[in-house]
Amino acid sequence: MITRRKALLSSMAIAGLLSAPSGVLAATAPDRVMTTAGPVIGLRREGISVFRGVRYGAPTRRFQPPEKPTPWRDPVRATRYGAASPQRGDEPSQSEDCLFLNVWTPGTDAGRRPVMVYIHGGAYSSGSGSDPLYDGTRLAARGDVVVVTLNHRLNVFGYAYLARLAPGFEDSGNVGQLDLILALQWIRDNIAAFGGDPSRVMLFGQSGGGAKIATLMATPAAQGLFHRAATMSGQQVTASGPINATTRATTWLKALGLTPDRAAEAATMPVEQLLEAQSAEDPILGYGGLYFGPVLDFRTLPRHPFYPDAAPLGRAIPMIIGNTREETLGFMGNDPKNVGLTWDTLAARLSPGVMRIDITPEAVIAGYRAMHPEWSPDQVLIAATTAGRSWRGAVIEAEERAKAGAPAWVYQLDFPGELASGRKGAFHTADIPLVFDNVEAPGSRTRGPGAQIMSDRMSDAFIALARDGDPNHAGLPRWDRYELPRRQTMLMDIQPRMVDDPRGDERAFFSAIPYIQPGT
Repeated sequence: MITRRKALLSSMAIAGLLSAPSGVLAATAPDRVMTTAGPVIGLRREGISVFRGVRYGAPTRRFQPPEKPTPWRDPVRATRYGAASPQRGDEPSQSEDCLFLNVWTPGTDAGRRPVMVYIHGGAYSSGSGSDPLYDGTRLAARGDVVVVTLNHRLNVFGYAYLARLAPGFEDSGNVGQLDLILALQWIRDNIAAFGGDPSRVMLFGQSGGGAKIATLMATPAAQGLFHRAATMSGQQVTASGPINATTRATTWLKALGLTPDRAAEAATMPVEQLLEAQSAEDPILGYGGLYFGPVLDFRTLPRHPFYPDAAPLGRAIPMIIGNTREETLGFMGNDPKNVGLTWDTLAARLSPGVMRIDITPEAVIAGYRAMHPEWSPDQVLIAATTAGRSWRGAVIEAEERAKAGAPAWVYQLDFPGELASGRKGAFHTADIPLVFDNVEAPGSRTRGPGAQIMSDRMSDAFIALARDGDPNHAGLPRWDRYELPRRQTMLMDIQPRMVDDPRGDERAFFSAIPYIQPGT
């Protein structure tokens, strides 16, 4: 029954939404949901109800664990994305008050739909859940699922480890992960009101998002909050050790003009200064800016995610592990210095800062010339950096799950995208628009003939995992679990096919070199 109050609220909401400024969802019809903190009003468009900028946490206290939001009584419009975590770069609307999420749902009813929660990439330093490629409209409609994206604290705000330097900051090295856990608790408590099933929550994420998911699979406080997982070019074999994390924090403080005994003063300094000081050279790696990521603090994170084995907490969770064939083309393919190489100039491009493992360029070149004498120096650069640096973590995770009898389905994306430079290949990020069914969205570089067919297959596989805990569906050949010694892998292309141990020669070559998770 529509009461006078409900009618008044609805008319007021419509009036407000119709006069909303640019950057806000175009008004069609309001949709009102009661959350545990208070009512929110989204919009219904294209058969999907959309709620943007829903608060799941209170304004953050710097370097402190997140807190639930203060409840509200009056309906809050959820039509604009919330602020992203402070970061360097051109991400719009940044603030330390950044604990917001976004929901796309076919209906705010009792549908009990699978819930697909996307954790954005950008390492642990940048990004947000509001990129056009992450718009959940098409995915929600395609699979009759609820899609969620979110923001959380990044870089020094989420992962600066001050616990050994000042009292009162015991959780500082993992508050970004604690934000994610708070968001998952919000989903557990509220998603049924948005038509979702809190017992079928799937996490999926690309690059840093995948690494965050791998870390959550070893985090006791996250246990039971999600039930399936899919990582796309994002692995976290080891976290940052507490001593290395303290060394990095000390280097960062020095760049701020602070000695370790003055670490607490960082909690009151301007945001811009904190971000600028991250440019200091990383004292562990010896190159690049400072790395800030999850810390083995024995509070939030009591062990490494995939060392010495797959964390027992995550073994029962069905998991997709994926990478792209020319992963590092996404990092290196737009640089003209990486085109037209010779065997003499290739060595300089295979520096330790590029390979990120302890091997000489000469050994890499000799190995590839023996394995693939037909390849050019340009091909060797991308193949070696992909296999030795980016792909290694995925192989380790898949192998450790196989050893533990944990279900994992592995894919390698072979379908190519096209970079701004015109170079083509299955590069880092190429699978994002395919999984979201957003190949025509702004920012997509995986377009053209066959892209929609490829997107149909990949998005349906992720939807199937969310729904049933198994990615097999009618559009793919039988996708077998990854087992040793076969290493079954789905090659995702126009003609997808199962292959045992693809690039096995490259895998074996680099397996002789101890792997250290980049940044840790």
